[in-house]
Amino acid sequence: MSSRRNNVRGPTSALTDFLRASVDTFISDLNQPAAGSSNSAQIPDSAEESVPLRRNQRRNRVTTRDEYDSDGLDEPEAPATKKKKITANKPKGKKTGKKDDEDDYEDDDDPYTALSKFGARARPANGSIERCAECEKEFSVSQYTIAATGSGFLCHPCAKKLGNDPFKKPTAPRKRMKAADKRNIVHFEKPRFPTLVSICINIISTHIDDIEAFGDIGTLNMDAISKAISRKRSLNSENVHLFYGSGNTSLTLYDATKLSPTALITLGHLNPNLTTLHLNFCGLISDEVMNSWRSSLPNLVHLQLLGPFLVRVPAWIAFFESHSRLQSFLITQSPRFDLECLQSLIRTSAKTLTRLGLREVGLLSDDFLGPIGLLSGQLSYLDISEPSQSCSNEAVNTLLGAVGSTLTHLNLSGHIELTDDVLQYGILPNITSLQHLTLSNLPLLTDEGVALFFSQWPNPPLTAVTFSRNPKLSTNSLVELLNHSGEGLRSLDVNGWKDVSATALANIATQARDLGKIDLGWCREVDDFIVKSILDNCKNRLTEVKVWGCNKVQGKWVTSGTKTKAKIFGIERAHTSII
Repeated sequence: MSSRRNNVRGPTSALTDFLRASVDTFISDLNQPAAGSSNSAQIPDSAEESVPLRRNQRRNRVTTRDEYDSDGLDEPEAPATKKKKITANKPKGKKTGKKDDEDDYEDDDDPYTALSKFGARARPANGSIERCAECEKEFSVSQYTIAATGSGFLCHPCAKKLGNDPFKKPTAPRKRMKAADKRNIVHFEKPRFPTLVSICINIISTHIDDIEAFGDIGTLNMDAISKAISRKRSLNSENVHLFYGSGNTSLTLYDATKLSPTALITLGHLNPNLTTLHLNFCGLISDEVMNSWRSSLPNLVHLQLLGPFLVRVPAWIAFFESHSRLQSFLITQSPRFDLECLQSLIRTSAKTLTRLGLREVGLLSDDFLGPIGLLSGQLSYLDISEPSQSCSNEAVNTLLGAVGSTLTHLNLSGHIELTDDVLQYGILPNITSLQHLTLSNLPLLTDEGVALFFSQWPNPPLTAVTFSRNPKLSTNSLVELLNHSGEGLRSLDVNGWKDVSATALANIATQARDLGKIDLGWCREVDDFIVKSILDNCKNRLTEVKVWGCNKVQGKWVTSGTKTKAKIFGIERAHTSII
């Protein structure tokens, strides 16, 4: 239906009238013949000015061109009397050699706001009635109406079906990147001055094939380089050869994550005289590796592994049978190590084994403690902490009665069913030469029971005490602990003793002057005065202080003239720069 059928129009703004008049003028100009055309007559200037077209005639004029002139979209630069030359088929968006602001933007037309490129006719006025070119239903024309392919217009539902959203917002023109901006792209820059650790790692990685160029590094420096490389997780099958040698008797690799089974087999062949082997994060050790070490490491007597997940029972047993003189066997996180493996270890090394560690062994139970008791009179180090299932008081007390007389290190952490009975009937009567005691995460221990234990225990002062994550321990336990072992303590961990008093905490500075490390995390009464007194009185050996969760500690002693070399961890408020 033609738009002339209904000329009812609503109020329009001045801007709408101006835009409508501009479009009408543009359409009128397109219908004028080009200057110099062979098939069109010249129109005098006076004729162009004499008879102005009426607005309704200009608005309803139908163009006969198939394409719009891209150059004709701009406003005329000269008065209306000047003739214009229409250039057909000129590509859009290309530079004309002029350096102006138009080069900063791409000339991409928005398909939803640009005029129809199919040349049917101009869009009717808003509010007029048209017939949809697709479904032939009548609809009211609005500013969102889209022209159809060929001729006519589309209603909103049909426009959406054809993939054209009439309500889509026009995209903003994309600004072109200037040539200077392309040359100066910002990147994340590496530090100009690399750290000493990175220099060492780069030198080792670059000259790994010329190991002799490093000269005589020495055991101490070799261990420091191993720690530095492991801290960056840069140890791999190529640069690990730096630490190998036929004369090595001890080898420690702090991160063997990237060492493949083949590299671990090579380790044994290139270090045949090893007596001590310590590997952390060695999850790629397999049965093949253990079987290879049976013959390549015949002198091995100390073995410490963190994370040998893949080793199965037959491989463990075969290794123990080939090494019947093991003195130290410490493993952590080995879920396949079972009772049969332990029995094989005890049977083959019963006369030589002095250090046994079965930490985080999932199958550990009361049944394990009986074979361990066969090491009576020779076991000095025992770690059976963090099992999947806690051992009972009776089984632990029986074990300590068998091996306790020679123990210097004991770790029973994580056995959540153990109570004060282990202190009174297991440790107190059987252990008299202990140096390191670790009883963390034993929630059934009581403040009265621990205090009574330390007040009666005839053992010499302990060197290291770790009683963290025992929420029931409080003031009485700390007082008796300091009375018993204060003068000999080098390491103290009371993390989680939330109810211990400030008075008892203040005694640490006066009774444990030789402390090297202390963890006071989550002790609510720890404040700046307590920390300052510890720093002042224990400054000879103190290297590390942890105060995580101590909200009263603000680090004010920093401005009070206190000088210390200790590292402070856990300050949550002011002076966080010293953490």
